[in-house]
Amino acid sequence: MTTPLFGTDGIRGLANEEPMTAMTALKVALAAGNHFRNEDRRHVAVIGKDTRLSGYMLEPALAAGLISVGIDVVLVGPLPTPAIAMLTRSMRADLGIMISASHNPYQDNGIKLFGPDGYKLSDAVEAAIAAMVQEGRPPALAAPDALGRARRLDDAQGRYIEFVKNSFPRGLRLDGLKVVIDCAHGAAYKVAPTVLWELGAEVVPIGVQPDGFNINRDSGAVHVDTLTKQVVAHDADLGIALDGDADRVIMVDEHGAVVDGDQIMGLVASSWADDGRLKGGGLVATVMSNLGLERHLDTLGLKLVRTRVGDRYVVEEMRRSGFNVGGEQSGHIILSDYTTTGDGLIAALQFLAVVIQSERPASAVARVFTPLPQVLKSVRFARNGKAPLDHAAVQATIADAERRLGTRGRLVIRKSGTEPVIRVMAEGEDGAMVGSIVDEIAAAIARAVG
Repeated sequence: MTTPLFGTDGIRGLANEEPMTAMTALKVALAAGNHFRNEDRRHVAVIGKDTRLSGYMLEPALAAGLISVGIDVVLVGPLPTPAIAMLTRSMRADLGIMISASHNPYQDNGIKLFGPDGYKLSDAVEAAIAAMVQEGRPPALAAPDALGRARRLDDAQGRYIEFVKNSFPRGLRLDGLKVVIDCAHGAAYKVAPTVLWELGAEVVPIGVQPDGFNINRDSGAVHVDTLTKQVVAHDADLGIALDGDADRVIMVDEHGAVVDGDQIMGLVASSWADDGRLKGGGLVATVMSNLGLERHLDTLGLKLVRTRVGDRYVVEEMRRSGFNVGGEQSGHIILSDYTTTGDGLIAALQFLAVVIQSERPASAVARVFTPLPQVLKSVRFARNGKAPLDHAAVQATIADAERRLGTRGRLVIRKSGTEPVIRVMAEGEDGAMVGSIVDEIAAAIARAVG
């Protein structure tokens, strides 16, 4: 059986091992180029990347594949994933490609594809591209006089900076606000501090010295301890933590308390509802979002629609049902009035707008609901190994946990679409029982793996 090429967020793996090799990147570009080359005209693809060393390997491979099928390539260098989505649509390009493994360490890398509308590709389009790659179908190569060309877009950063600034409410400024911004040594290391400074903030930038190896290392949205300490040390008003490709954000208030994606979504949705801007009568989140968020929205007469894990599935539901706020607890926040994918900077600015308009500190506005006790653990298994969820002992442990939780909580167990891990999440009103349940299931999975 062929291993799926695409996961929940594009193609991802260990750099210079399949599928993250130059050869496979070339094949993906050939296949994607063939798929999107559908008219007798010049076609254009935008390629961006984060700051991983392996980006230097994958970028030219992708460019060569596209050029060989007659597609012109625009190279923009290190920029956030949402910038690539924006530029693809803004430049009327046929395809956008982001080289990034998001929050993963530098050893990993990934390829994310965007269509001409700036949205991530559908499952059907990904399947068509994957089939061409994995079945070895020969691509339709361009004639010598029809090869594509490559060029660099010198003002790409400036375009994105202005795009993000235009999402901030007109007439508001960040004057007098001290903000610590942690860019995780990733794709936003230049643009994020610039946006905040140009809007008037006093900026303390950290995680802005990428060296090819330190992306996400002890920094950013998945390692918030660094930010919390810096916010307190600098007596800042709040902190912003982005991940390696800046499509997710976690906030920190002036006391160093963490504000996750659920709280950010709850705050934005309630604020927009008060202003008459909220569409769909609520927001879209995944099965991982806290039950406390759902209960809070219910008290406001708003609804929460859940999807499977993955911001692309959140976006699909938002488009299908007419919502303009959605996201994930992990910090992917999609505000479709502005963006087609998660944008950590734009979400952070909406949070800042509420803080400024309320004339209260971040701690007074950030905790919009009391979360139920929730515990999440990840169990790693061999990359090429079989997930052990069908093991009899594991299934028995899960069944017992569901019985104990009953209607007072939730249990979500899933194989990650981006890493070789199984994630076990439980939440409920009894914190001790929730912790015990997760420990027992994780231990059963570990035994099955071991």
